[in-house]
Amino acid sequence: MRFRHADGTVVHLAYCTNVHPTENVEALLDQVGRYGAGARARLGVSRLGLGLWLPAPVVARLASESGRADLDRLRTALAAGGLEVVTLNAFPYQGFHDPRVKLAVYHPDWLTAERLAYTLDCARVLAALLPDDAVRGSVSSLPLAWRTPWDDARRGLAADRLARLAEGLAKLEAETGRTVRVALEPEPGCVVETIEGAAAQLSAVDTDRIGVCLDACHLATQFEEPEQALATLAAAGLPVVKTQASAALEVRDPADPAARRALAAYAEDRFLHQTRAFSGGRVVSADDLPAALSSAAFPDDGPWRVHFHVPVHEQPEPPLAATQDHLTATLRGLFGGARAVTDHVEVETYTWSVLPAGRRPDGPDGLVAGLAAELRWVADRMAEIGMEEIS
Repeated sequence: MRFRHADGTVVHLAYCTNVHPTENVEALLDQVGRYGAGARARLGVSRLGLGLWLPAPVVARLASESGRADLDRLRTALAAGGLEVVTLNAFPYQGFHDPRVKLAVYHPDWLTAERLAYTLDCARVLAALLPDDAVRGSVSSLPLAWRTPWDDARRGLAADRLARLAEGLAKLEAETGRTVRVALEPEPGCVVETIEGAAAQLSAVDTDRIGVCLDACHLATQFEEPEQALATLAAAGLPVVKTQASAALEVRDPADPAARRALAAYAEDRFLHQTRAFSGGRVVSADDLPAALSSAAFPDDGPWRVHFHVPVHEQPEPPLAATQDHLTATLRGLFGGARAVTDHVEVETYTWSVLPAGRRPDGPDGLVAGLAAELRWVADRMAEIGMEEIS
């Protein structure tokens, strides 16, 4: 799906395929046809974007000389399904659908050669998949590392990796004529967990090649307001390379026993669900939802927000809620002005399979319906802002 902003910018809307397990090229091709083409058909649009997640072994294969035939097969499958790829999600390295992921999702981090090589492989594959009329591609990645351990030596090593990344992206552009930028994604609990942190810690990056992925769920979880966040990035000269249209789980009265019982149904074993309380005018942190629920010291005199990407098109059952209004405000901040702030929007709800019983999709067809409903909800919000849907 594509939209045109009043300034002429073409904005691409996609859904992120990290919702699907992908262990090899055959699984990737299957999901492109089953879910990507299925969602496009259900929406009744001529073209739909996929924000591909390619685990390290898969992308290494596609980026290699020996994998050229597989890359051609992927291009053919995308074309046949009426699908385009302008962005990749390279935050998870691999094993994102293992029974227990939690902190493993942050490894390898930007202290390692493996993270650099993986990201450049993603950029190479994306350059080969970009539509001819796409201005550029984007690859989102983790915000350096989990916050501990961290010191000046690690900070210097990460800065060197990012400098090498920028060099690699410049070389790729010289070789292919295609521009690919990398977006570091602030996330609760990481070295860069807020937009203010991004402005402070990413000031030395090559902003022609590297910027920020603005994840609306993460922004809401940290109780950051979209208007101020975008102003902070603009003042720092950090581009919003892409945004992830996502919603956090919210409970307005966590002291309510019914609310705590409802929250407990979201305390699952695969993903990390960082939880933030707004108490006494400040944000208080817990690294996972079970820790917040079990701690007598975690404040309950103000609202909680939980890093649990809930479907953006529907509210959970009361007394829980989702931060849809915050997401709408984020989209308005990005596209409601005279100029578009970014041109890549990715709906990223990867948690469908771990939602509480009764809220999970009913088989593949149910997931296709859910993905299409999320995309239509975001498309409708963009239309309300004044964006013209053009495909």
